[in-house]
Amino acid sequence: MRSAAPEPSAPQLSAPEPSVPESSAPDPSEPSVPESATPGSSAPESSTPEPPSAPARPSPRRARRHDPGRRDRLVAVALDVLAEHGVAGTTHRTIAQAADVPLGSTTYHFASIDELLAAAFRRHADDVAGALERRLEAASDAGAALDALADHLAQDLLAPGRGLVLSIELYGVAARRPVLRSVTQEWMLRSRRALERHFDPVTARELDALVEGLVLHSALSTDPTTPHELCHALHRMARPEA
Repeated sequence: MRSAAPEPSAPQLSAPEPSVPESSAPDPSEPSVPESATPGSSAPESSTPEPPSAPARPSPRRARRHDPGRRDRLVAVALDVLAEHGVAGTTHRTIAQAADVPLGSTTYHFASIDELLAAAFRRHADDVAGALERRLEAASDAGAALDALADHLAQDLLAPGRGLVLSIELYGVAARRPVLRSVTQEWMLRSRRALERHFDPVTARELDALVEGLVLHSALSTDPTTPHELCHALHRMARPEA
């Protein structure tokens, strides 16, 4: 008798794999795509690291000029500013701007504005006194010295230009600021010494005072003294019999 064939076994059903939610973490083995990538774009197969960016360069600083004569130049510029704007308009800042230097340069060389004004006015006084000395040195006698003094008045002191303006500015500021009277005093003493080459000390002092008075009178008058009148006044002061 044949044996009955075995019944086919039912296939075993495996349990369904759990579905992965859409919010699951991405596979770390897959390259990440930047957020800014457009849909459908794929990440490059291999990314080459960008070279490090060069460090930012500091903003260029203003080159410092080698200016060993800066102090003298500041004094010269101060005279220009004084002639144009007067003492009231002359400050560390206006001088620095006119000289095209940092403000600290003026305060480095001159601790106060009075110190800077004194240096500027002293240079002006030295220039004027030097002109008088040269004229009187060339005079052969007292009469020629008086003529030379008249020329000094008309051509050096009263000529139109900044010289007269600077002298008047100096007189005014010295009257208000005693610290600057040393400049006018040195100027007067130097003028008197030059006059004493031809005149006694008393006459030299009187002539110097007359010169300063004539400068103020002529500068402030709408009818200035003529060169002939200047010469006549000087001769009458020094030589009354003339």
